[in-house]
Amino acid sequence: MATRNSSLRLVSPVWLVLIGILSVQFGASVAKSIFDEAAPTTIVWLRLATSALVLVAVARPALRGRTRQDWYVALTFGGSLGLMNWSFYQAFARIPLGVAVTLEFMGPLTLAVVGSRRRRDLLWVALAGLGVALLGLSGGRGSLTVAGVLFALVAAACWAAYILLSAQTGRRWPGFDGLAVASVVAALLLLPAAVGVGGSDLVDPRILALGAVVGLLSSVIPYSCELVALRSLAPAAFSILMSLEPAAAALAGIVVLGEFLTAPQWVAMACVVVASVGATRSSRAVAPAPD
Repeated sequence: MATRNSSLRLVSPVWLVLIGILSVQFGASVAKSIFDEAAPTTIVWLRLATSALVLVAVARPALRGRTRQDWYVALTFGGSLGLMNWSFYQAFARIPLGVAVTLEFMGPLTLAVVGSRRRRDLLWVALAGLGVALLGLSGGRGSLTVAGVLFALVAAACWAAYILLSAQTGRRWPGFDGLAVASVVAALLLLPAAVGVGGSDLVDPRILALGAVVGLLSSVIPYSCELVALRSLAPAAFSILMSLEPAAAALAGIVVLGEFLTAPQWVAMACVVVASVGATRSSRAVAPAPD
């Protein structure tokens, strides 16, 4: 009986993380499926607004007594969160979702390698470089665009910044207070662009409902799953599981969007996933993205 209970404690957090990963990527797929009706900027703003409302309602952040440095960290954290989400949505609006997530993963992967001083980590750099090179050479139905790749790389850089700023925010703000404030900042920063691109869509009940669904799938459900899982799952194991994001994105792209990747793109994704797992085991620096 004790063995069975121990097994359940080990399996349950893993499944929670996997559910969170799939929820994020299927949320992104749902978002892309309605880009013909509403611009990516509109959808990403609705997602951020939904998550901000939920986080503020749950965390009820205490704002009094915060120092200037506390606010600086939270504001920059919110800026990186907003830019990361916006650039990521711009990326997969132009290239397959699986490819966009693979490129975006170069951010935390680079951070993981930089955080480790072992020579063998050069192997992970080379493997990831091979994956990116294969993506550059790939063609067919999953052909890339320069703009899509550049947006994905901007999202990668923002993800790395998010990881660093998330740690600082966690040290300065209790619980989810810092994330709640950062989410509000991100939503406010993107509000002018969302109004300018699709103002009428923001009063369309159907678009609002779909945006809320994307927010629940891409933010609220994953955050909840990760919060519970991390209470009993080792950070290293959590980070390795997060390395499955590109594969989950490819699966969601196939099921929801009919985006079938080419053979070189699958190989490229495998290279990046393996490199991410290897680098994570060395430095344990990879952190989840709030995609």
